[in-house]
Amino acid sequence: MLKENIKSLRKSRGLSQEELAIQLNVVRQTISKWEQGLSVPDAEMLISISEVFETPVSTLLGEDISESRVDDLKVISEKLEIINLQLSQERSVRRKMIYWLLISLCVITIIIFAVFLLLNSPYLNWNYNDPENAVLGVAFHSFEWLFFRVAPIFLIISVVGIVLIRKKI
Repeated sequence: MLKENIKSLRKSRGLSQEELAIQLNVVRQTISKWEQGLSVPDAEMLISISEVFETPVSTLLGEDISESRVDDLKVISEKLEIINLQLSQERSVRRKMIYWLLISLCVITIIIFAVFLLLNSPYLNWNYNDPENAVLGVAFHSFEWLFFRVAPIFLIISVVGIVLIRKKI
């Protein structure tokens, strides 16, 4: 909600992210992160944003103007807590997705290793007098050569990634 409000108010005022960043004394990437929902401004920055857009903080946070509370800082902190919780849940989902991708990469790498070991390079027995067989044999040999040199590195990096992500999940 906050990210859409910041973006729509900025666009309605005809401001670029760079121009808004200059007015708020932040870098353009900060505005981009707010508008993408990757981070949220703190309470003081929300007040500065509301002053630039000449709109109440409650409107930035998605409340109707008719809904006003006595303690605005408490309302802001409650909204920010909800937004931070949503960001935390999104990060958790991303971590789990990366975790399972790394596990899949490990499994696929091990399966390819097993296939190569079981097949024992059958292309070495081909008749290389035929140009098509020669090209295909070289391609298989190049893939196998590259795989046996690069795959262990990917496997180690994947296992380390799995261990590190597992600690955070």
